[in-house]
Amino acid sequence: MLLSYCTNVHPAEDLDGVLDQLARTAGPVREAAGLKTLGVGLWLPAALAHRLDRSPEDRERLRRVLAEHRLVVHTLNAFPYGGFHDEVVKHAVYSPTWAERARLNYVLACARVLADLLPEGVDGSISTLPLAWRAPWTPADDDEATRAFATLSRGLRDLADRTGRTVRVAVEPEPGCVLDTVDDVVAWLAARTATDLPAERRIDPELVGVCLDTCHLAVSFADPAAAVARITDAGLRVVKVQASAALHVDDPADPGAREAVARFAETRYLHQVRERGADGAVAGADDLPEALAGRLPAHGPWRVHFHVPLHHAPAAPLAATTDVLRAAVAAVAAAPHGDRAHLDVETYTWSVLPADVRPDGPAELVAGIAAELRWARDHLGGGAAEPSTTPLNARSVA
Repeated sequence: MLLSYCTNVHPAEDLDGVLDQLARTAGPVREAAGLKTLGVGLWLPAALAHRLDRSPEDRERLRRVLAEHRLVVHTLNAFPYGGFHDEVVKHAVYSPTWAERARLNYVLACARVLADLLPEGVDGSISTLPLAWRAPWTPADDDEATRAFATLSRGLRDLADRTGRTVRVAVEPEPGCVLDTVDDVVAWLAARTATDLPAERRIDPELVGVCLDTCHLAVSFADPAAAVARITDAGLRVVKVQASAALHVDDPADPGAREAVARFAETRYLHQVRERGADGAVAGADDLPEALAGRLPAHGPWRVHFHVPLHHAPAAPLAATTDVLRAAVAAVAAAPHGDRAHLDVETYTWSVLPADVRPDGPAELVAGIAAELRWARDHLGGGAAEPSTTPLNARSVA
């Protein structure tokens, strides 16, 4: 699998800002991680994606900076449309939906840009949202989304025919969305891949597949190997794995555990929570403050959608779900086409970690991302070592 780190951790949304973050952060991360070259999973906000799509000169500026710092691009994150570092993001990250033309236009622009940036002989991948947040979502919306993905399939096929470069789009299930789980995304895509469907309603499984975010997978309490088997048994492929870990709370009724997890409640991002009951049933809350306020009974363990840096083990009584991450990567690697899946470290939450463990400036962020990449390189090929308990920064971890 090709390894990269996702640049949606950085706030820049214009070309100059992105070029600066590549020079000031991604380049130093490569050096700190001890890598000859570093994959960067670029996040291109919609306005920048459309600008780069229109401008060969701007793409050449980007290409020069990438080459200067020995960075390569084989995957893009096209889930957030823009404003991913606004003061409050929450549900805005799911807009526009796949029922709106702007979403299709954005992803197609990203595909054209990526095709022009790909190293020779390497296929590209783009992750995208699972249609929309679950409500409001109507049958008419679903029909529009179906047609949009069919149009996307034809656009990706035309791109491959014109350029000789294949770019695949990967739908990323997320708790609370229309396609909440792996089962949901498999059912939705598989129903639209039959060869006898009309072109305006058929999705090409060779070009549209699944993005397995291992934090989301853990939050849903899914079995990683079974989830990957469902994808491949349906004739679909795991195009991309977003290497990420969720927070695990074994006993959310314990006052100490509640106090510990409450430190991760913050105002920018949505942190969905799922609780598994004794019977295996999974209940949910749409955000961590709702769960803490009693939305969940706290009779069974919680998983919290908060991307924990991969190399870090939270202090007890909390834990991170890196066991799910390792199992998922192993299952994908053993699956058809698994060796061609892309592995993108996606810890976008560095800036909203509890204050006493948050990176204290750019140098500590570089060190943290580099540590994640070293951990991924060392432990996602079947290694059994646990995440390091080294503090995330120079200060002590409570």
